[in-house]
Amino acid sequence: MMIVVYILLAILAFIVLYFLFLGICAAFVDTHRVYTKNSSFYRAILNSATFAALKLARVRIHVTGKEKVPANVKPVFVSNHRSNFDPIVSWYIFRKWQPAYISKDENFKIPFYGAIIRKCCFMPIDRENPRNALKTIDLAAELIKKDEVSIGIYPEGHRNPEGGLLPFHNGVFKIAQRASAPIVVLTVKGTEKIHKNFPLKHTDVYLDVVKVLDGEYVKGCRTKELSDEVRALMEGSLSDKSQSS
Repeated sequence: MMIVVYILLAILAFIVLYFLFLGICAAFVDTHRVYTKNSSFYRAILNSATFAALKLARVRIHVTGKEKVPANVKPVFVSNHRSNFDPIVSWYIFRKWQPAYISKDENFKIPFYGAIIRKCCFMPIDRENPRNALKTIDLAAELIKKDEVSIGIYPEGHRNPEGGLLPFHNGVFKIAQRASAPIVVLTVKGTEKIHKNFPLKHTDVYLDVVKVLDGEYVKGCRTKELSDEVRALMEGSLSDKSQSS
């Protein structure tokens, strides 16, 4: 019996120390700054914390098409948006490409997490001010050009747990166009069930690389045409998934 108590106390002590460590790391981050240098230290913290969170949440990720992603290029990852878990799943699966996501400002105010993602070049976007949003788009394109990070975007702008696709914000595709970067078209399904299943049930999440659009092709397209093509690819993939489930 005492052995069990000691084990539980050790686990509790580890958890306390780990959050203390995260707090110390977060304290060294300027929460009003947009960082343009990807920190390998904070990236390692992000990936390890993500691994632990996904295991704790009993998430099983099924990936198809990952071999389509070019190995030595920083692309733009474009996906549908079902849940707050979408970027968490994606940046862990595609960690080799060190993705930095463009996200709403509220996510950068989450304790510990907000500071860590800042140091990994994640960027808040001002949805109410087009001029500020354009600055974020330009910065994201520059980070790709410098081979600093890849970029993750959700053209719907908001979560849609009911399925299907919301209207796209076409402007975010300018990131890939200005950087002449490939677009990796993704679809995700199942993340919307994680919070419902935890902690009693595991959750199967399906992440599919639908197609990779070449950088030169992306640069030569009009933004609206590119948006329409990506949307059609996502709709086809999501339709196939819904019929097979």
